Amino acid sequence: MLGSVLNHVLLHQTIMGLEALRQLEKAGDYPDTVIGCFGGGSNFSGISFPFLHRNLTEGKGTRIIAVEPGSCPKLTRSRFMYDFGDTAGLTPLISMYSIGHCIIPLKIHAGELRHHGAGPIMSQLLRVGLIGATSVGQSECFRAGLIFARSEGIIPAPETTHAIAQVVREAARAWEEGKPQTMLFNFSGHGLMDLSAYESFFAGELKDYQVTDEEIMRSIGRSELQPV
Repeated sequence: MLGSVLNHVLLHQTIMGLEALRQLEKAGDYPDTVIGCFGGGSNFSGISFPFLHRNLTEGKGTRIIAVEPGSCPKLTRSRFMYDFGDTAGLTPLISMYSIGHCIIPLKIHAGELRHHGAGPIMSQLLRVGLIGATSVGQSECFRAGLIFARSEGIIPAPETTHAIAQVVREAARAWEEGKPQTMLFNFSGHGLMDLSAYESFFAGELKDYQVTDEEIMRSIGRSELQPV
């Protein structure tokens, strides 16, 4: 049942990537890099899977990067293990990258990205090197969100700013290297309901929370998790 629900979500979400693929074809272009913010993985997989399919079947070399908050680093600083998909420990054990379902991720404004574990499909893709992952602090994210808002006239949600921050990083690197790059990222939501978060940023009240290695190890220990 759990697998059926997950597959339904992924198939539904991939309409984003499939539409982007067709739009790029009409423009006569193709992405060197695909970027998406990452909580559990459905949003990220929706934009990236059609391009991952082209990588596997046509030998395309598109880099696919998942961007998570530094305060909840399940892709970048965790272990691949069996864990529960929920914090109550009621789901079946799932093989995935997790910082332990007992952990309480630090409060950041990108609440939808604060899940302790990655989806099993995304976890396996990362494990075998078919996708990459990075983490970003929320101050850098909000700065990137402001750049986008001032350039495009659209206020991005805190979750979306994670992808935008990585785009800014990639663009800066491409500029320094003098190499043109086509990037695709998923603008996953507007920030009109999050204006108070932007006010906190302008007031200098936001902090770059980082979970420590000790906190991760304590969570894994309390969860009594077993390595895969």
